[in-house]
Amino acid sequence: MKNLERLGMALVFTALAVLVLLFNINHYKLTGKSIRFTIIDSSQANAFIATSNRILDGDFNSKFTFYTAIRKSIVQANEIIDSVNSGVKSEKVTGRESDSTNTISSANINHITDTTIEKDKASVSDSVSNTEAASSPTDENKTEPIDADIATLLLKNSIEGPLQKHNSAFLFLVLGLFTIGSLLFSFAKYFSKQPGISNNDVFKKSITSKGIVAIIVGIGLIAFYCVLYWLPYLLADLIKLVDPLSYQLSGHGADDGFLYGTIYSVAVLLMGIKMFLKYRHSTYQKVRTFSVTFFQLSFAFIIPEILRSLKKPALDLKNIWPLDYSFFWNSNISELISNGKLGIFMLVWGLILLLVIVPLFTYFFGKRWYCSWVCGCGGLAETAGDPFRHLSSKKLIAWKIERILIYSVLIIITVITSITLINYFSHGKILGTATSSVQEWYGFLIGSIFAGVIGTGLYPVMGSRVWCRFGCPLSAIFGIIQRYKSRFRITTNGGQCISCGNCSTYCEMGIDVRSYAQKGQNIVRASCVGCGICAEVCPRGVLKLENGKSEGRITNDPIIIGNNNIEVRM
Repeated sequence: MKNLERLGMALVFTALAVLVLLFNINHYKLTGKSIRFTIIDSSQANAFIATSNRILDGDFNSKFTFYTAIRKSIVQANEIIDSVNSGVKSEKVTGRESDSTNTISSANINHITDTTIEKDKASVSDSVSNTEAASSPTDENKTEPIDADIATLLLKNSIEGPLQKHNSAFLFLVLGLFTIGSLLFSFAKYFSKQPGISNNDVFKKSITSKGIVAIIVGIGLIAFYCVLYWLPYLLADLIKLVDPLSYQLSGHGADDGFLYGTIYSVAVLLMGIKMFLKYRHSTYQKVRTFSVTFFQLSFAFIIPEILRSLKKPALDLKNIWPLDYSFFWNSNISELISNGKLGIFMLVWGLILLLVIVPLFTYFFGKRWYCSWVCGCGGLAETAGDPFRHLSSKKLIAWKIERILIYSVLIIITVITSITLINYFSHGKILGTATSSVQEWYGFLIGSIFAGVIGTGLYPVMGSRVWCRFGCPLSAIFGIIQRYKSRFRITTNGGQCISCGNCSTYCEMGIDVRSYAQKGQNIVRASCVGCGICAEVCPRGVLKLENGKSEGRITNDPIIIGNNNIEVRM
């Protein structure tokens, strides 16, 4: 089995080596074809062509230099578009001051055709200036500015070299080697051992004991999220790699969002298979793992891509406000309403999830029905994050910080959403566009930094549920219901507890389970996600996940001897 494990690792590293190679064998060439393929609006495309003559058809080896030039051309193209929309003369057509006064209008932009591209690049300015004088277009004819994010797609679609010529082959090679290697490694590592968690060397291995390997992995994850969110052009080669898969699912080329969805789903799937092998003795763990894997692959990845191919809102039908914090944003509501019956259904479905399904299901099954069986964040935590679950802090100070942070985030997003809805129904008469900046800051600080960079990047240091425990506002709502009005509890048999501490050690939510077990108290903590691992690692069968009557589920017996309660009277 050791040789099989080494073979698996070799295949995984080979796949990673091919990825590194792909980043160094490509060059970049901007052409009229790649521009029109990327920028669909003809007026936007023509304005961009008019300002990109310095880089058009040129070969670039530096991704940074090429991307910088594209961004500069986009800024200049937007100046042209703004001048056309306002009917103001523009003198910046080719990125430098023109010798003669050039005027731009909607007609001017549309006269810059592929024939113009084939001419000498220096003559683009003349071809524009020889057309009719500028005129102020109507609102209906105004051209929208080019989104700055289009620069990454222009970079991706300008890739020349082996990746462009053999895209599907490279995707099959990388994904195939990585998948086969991961499966071989997981099979060799877990199938030859007893099922369940093994305590052997958990706190000695560098990767699982906050050692140097764990720190390197954490830094790598943080760097990946930072690049994905704020420097996606650096991943243009990877985005190009998954293009064939994107075309199969949605009929469109891949972007940074699709790349992330692919990586996320592959991680959950492969680590989910590892969970099947590791917990093959437990029906509960196998069904739970199958559930989170299914919902991630179907509801969060495949179905949204199919909806996108139908030109419909690509909504994750299992995502619930306030985890889906932008659900009540003005732009999202307007988009859903404008998409007819399907859009209205999605809007109503989101409200039903929040107002009906959340309280009803949480009452019967606790928050585990979502956090451990459905949620995408939980899916990654329970699969890829499983080796780090014991790293969650069980200190009292961590619990106090947890309560302050998670309910603070819930209050903040509730206030922001309330203001947004009031402003939406008042048609912006109350706050105007002020809500958009607040929404952007929430998305940046909470949606990106907290949930993504910190929540996932700190897996190897703080455990797998950092976001779920300290930041997720939906988890806070679940917790309130579970604590005070739910049938779910973890029952304990105090007389059988030997105080080994396995349950507390492997609780990913930082709950000191042993202290409850020693006193024979039911565990009804708001933070418990019902993963069931505490019951799996208990050598005496002390813990059991149950859905019983609401009455008597909260027990506060002061002293336990065996299973007999002693009432202390003062």
